[in-house]
Amino acid sequence: MSLPSESYLVGLIGSGITASLTPPLHEREADRQGLRYLYRPVDLDVVGRPGADVGDLLRAGRDLGFNAFNITHPCKQLVIAHLDELSPAARRLDAVNTVLVRDGRLVGDNTDYSGFAWGLRTGLPGAALGTVVQLGAGGAGGAVAYALLDAGVRTLRISDVAADRAAERARTLAALFPDRTVEAIAPADVPAALRAADGLVNATPIGMHHHPSLPLDADAVHGGLWVADVIYRPVETALLRLAAARGCRVLDGGHMAVGQAVDAFRLITGAEADVAAMRADFLALVAAETGTTTAAPAATAATATAAGAGR
Repeated sequence: MSLPSESYLVGLIGSGITASLTPPLHEREADRQGLRYLYRPVDLDVVGRPGADVGDLLRAGRDLGFNAFNITHPCKQLVIAHLDELSPAARRLDAVNTVLVRDGRLVGDNTDYSGFAWGLRTGLPGAALGTVVQLGAGGAGGAVAYALLDAGVRTLRISDVAADRAAERARTLAALFPDRTVEAIAPADVPAALRAADGLVNATPIGMHHHPSLPLDADAVHGGLWVADVIYRPVETALLRLAAARGCRVLDGGHMAVGQAVDAFRLITGAEADVAAMRADFLALVAAETGTTTAAPAATAATATAAGAGR
């Protein structure tokens, strides 16, 4: 029996990420492909380091033989100053979630936007992209907004509790997509905007297991929308349950989580992942974590077996 010619040592740097599902997702896929692959979280809260130390951690990892790192909150922008090179996507988004070690150089990339784009393409095929309302303009919101516009959305309206953040995000995206309409709107204007919209995306933390509520007034959600959420703990958020009950097509946040992991795995190893298997792994991991038998919303569960259609 021949042994793999190369092994991979990968890390995840961020705050509160010890229980992240990304390491087992990568390791299970590597096992299927016969790769030696070890993925370890470097939790800033556990090691007692601030996000500003991300550069020191990266350089130490490089010197110790790490092949790559995924980067998450609060380091996606802090890390940029410590990199030797940025991919075009990372430069446009001004955010990095993957760092590759190449010949001693640290190369930043971003698979958050491509992960959401894959989820939109495979989980909501044929979704109308005329006008979309997005809630949240933070780190995840920037990647999602870019993915929406790159997918063909003609009018994107972004709302955030921090009005300045929404306005700045809209200005930046409008400059990148000058042929589209990108504007910031106040939270109070979201219901009116949704009446004329095709889709709604929640890129806020409202709906997570420790914020189990709706990110907007329930009356604003109508059956003519498709609705996506970037949250994947829980996979079926209150927003998605409400939307599905009103006849909306829905997209759970697990698609983005799996999509970004698939793209990062390819960047790190050069190998194409089995996307359907990684989606199934994700659902199994979440189900085991919550003690349920299934983790996907009923309206999206069928997409698990079709997950590889776009790759």
